[in-house]
Amino acid sequence: MSNMLETLDSVADPSGSSPTQLPERRSHTSVLRRLLTHPVGLPALVFLVLVILAVIAAPALAPYKPQAVDFSAVLTTPTGKHLLGTDQLGRDVLSRLLYGGQISLEGVAETVLVALGLGFVLGIISGYLGGGVDAVLSRLIEVVMAVPAIVILLMVFSVFNNNEHLAMLTLGVLSAPTIFRVTRGGALTIRHQSYIASAQITGVRSFTIMVRHVVPRIYGPLIVNTSILAGLTLGIQGGLNFIGLGVTPPAPSWGGMVAEAQQSLQEQPWLIVPSGVTTGLVILAFVLLGDALRDVTGERGRGSRVSVGLRAQPEPTIGDYPRSITEPTGIAQAEPLLSVRDLCVAFGSSARLRVVQDVGFDVLPGEAVGIVGESGCGKSVTAWSILGLLASGGQVTSGTALFDGVDIFALSLRERARLRGKQIGFVSQEPMTSLDPCFTVGDQLSELVRTHEKLPRAATRERVIELLTQVGLPDPSDVAKRYPHQISGGMAQRVSIAAALAGRPKLLVADEPTTALDVTVQAEILELLRTLQRERGMAILIITHDLGVVADLCSRAVVMYAGEVVEIGPVQDLVHAPLHPYTKALLASNPAFGKYGEPLPAITGTVPAPAQWPIGCHFADRCAYCIDACTTQPIPLLIPAGQRLARCIRTADLLEGANV
Repeated sequence: MSNMLETLDSVADPSGSSPTQLPERRSHTSVLRRLLTHPVGLPALVFLVLVILAVIAAPALAPYKPQAVDFSAVLTTPTGKHLLGTDQLGRDVLSRLLYGGQISLEGVAETVLVALGLGFVLGIISGYLGGGVDAVLSRLIEVVMAVPAIVILLMVFSVFNNNEHLAMLTLGVLSAPTIFRVTRGGALTIRHQSYIASAQITGVRSFTIMVRHVVPRIYGPLIVNTSILAGLTLGIQGGLNFIGLGVTPPAPSWGGMVAEAQQSLQEQPWLIVPSGVTTGLVILAFVLLGDALRDVTGERGRGSRVSVGLRAQPEPTIGDYPRSITEPTGIAQAEPLLSVRDLCVAFGSSARLRVVQDVGFDVLPGEAVGIVGESGCGKSVTAWSILGLLASGGQVTSGTALFDGVDIFALSLRERARLRGKQIGFVSQEPMTSLDPCFTVGDQLSELVRTHEKLPRAATRERVIELLTQVGLPDPSDVAKRYPHQISGGMAQRVSIAAALAGRPKLLVADEPTTALDVTVQAEILELLRTLQRERGMAILIITHDLGVVADLCSRAVVMYAGEVVEIGPVQDLVHAPLHPYTKALLASNPAFGKYGEPLPAITGTVPAPAQWPIGCHFADRCAYCIDACTTQPIPLLIPAGQRLARCIRTADLLEGANV
């Protein structure tokens, strides 16, 4: 029996293989349709259904009572009176086989339901929540796996007077780790998908995400392992009944009938055929059905792990930020809607690898602010830390983020979840991956509307059409019926913006919203954001590597380099008179600010990795203005002109030689 449990465990995929992307929604109907045309799955399914129906209808189908004896017909082969012969007491084998199947299949059902219930629920919770919950549940499951199953079952039989039902329930608990590992592995892989993060950001509850977006991705491997578990359970139960455990004679069971036939093997070899062949065929049918289900439930994918080296970082010098950095054009002076100060984010078990340090900026109500910089500068990490959705291992080590006067970092997980979507919307840089391919556009937007506004079905549909109309989609009713793969990239980005607007947020965070789009569609998306800002009075925080996008949409810009803010100021001032060499280099290399007929100068080198940040200015090794003083100590944010900020000690020299 231990070998059987080990075999089952080897069938499970602990690495978390699960479908990660589907071209179209795989409904239960389509899976059943493919199963009914499968050359192996169809016979296995039909056989199992016939056996189960026959066992259920045993009182009507059995010609005799299972314990009725006929000493005039002992150990007979099949006859017209006894279709499958009789045993050593003259009892009808067919009748005992039908009634015995009730006990055997009932035991299988008990084991599978307990294993599936415990393993599935705990696996989903562990894989989706991760962190301490995952660690505790995983250790608990490892303890269960380390316990010898046969010893526990023998104890149950001994203590509880050979109780078959309790033993099968116990076997279900002992088999739960297999289902747990499959479910947890799939959930761990899926929870890092962009559309899961998008659902979290837009305020969808964790329970809803697990049920609607995680479970459909792992039910394929789950069904496969469940069918195999059923077959192995029947084999284990038959083995226990064979040695007289579980079912006390003269009550029939398939394993017990095999044991009785073995005692009379020399006198009547036929007697072992009905019970032995039936048990073997049912086990084979379960396994073949699992194999067929694996074929029809589609693709499988694997996650990967990336490790990074850690190195302690020097403590940053904290800059002195003014209360309100600048007054954006056309917006009355007001308290900031979002005020970030001294933000530091680190990764690693001991938070030694700092990836963002000393970051601070304000976003006023109705204002558009851009965070700009090359890839690897910490722009997205800054946004994800504010949203409370840092990747595994990431944590905010210091700083504050006041939203409407409340420090986001001081809120509980539940309070931050309520803030996302309802108060802060999010638009991903990959619109296709931010939408679940299993559901139509209308289904996904309806889910968000119901989450935020609790509207009836008809009003929800109207609100979905309203959202799609607001983002400028032609024929919104038709778009609502389509799956993500049936719409273009520009349409998908508009749908993502509509999803972010479902909760009527005060602040919209857009992470590279135009990167994956062509130039024409980029202009349309920027115009859409500008219109939404003007009509709804919504603040926008846009993250991009393109200063042209910032100049087109924003009133103020925050320039980041290698995890630090290097310059903050009004966009117009920043474009015409940059105060930091990195800002000047970005402008010079941007085609939007280039001069016709002149080559664009590229910035030599690359952004240093967090583990290789220098002690002084992070831009020093790529800077034409670098002097020895730039590399000896951290450079603070300075206020060289008005309320503009720059992390550079040579801003005066830069302004004198500026030629933008």
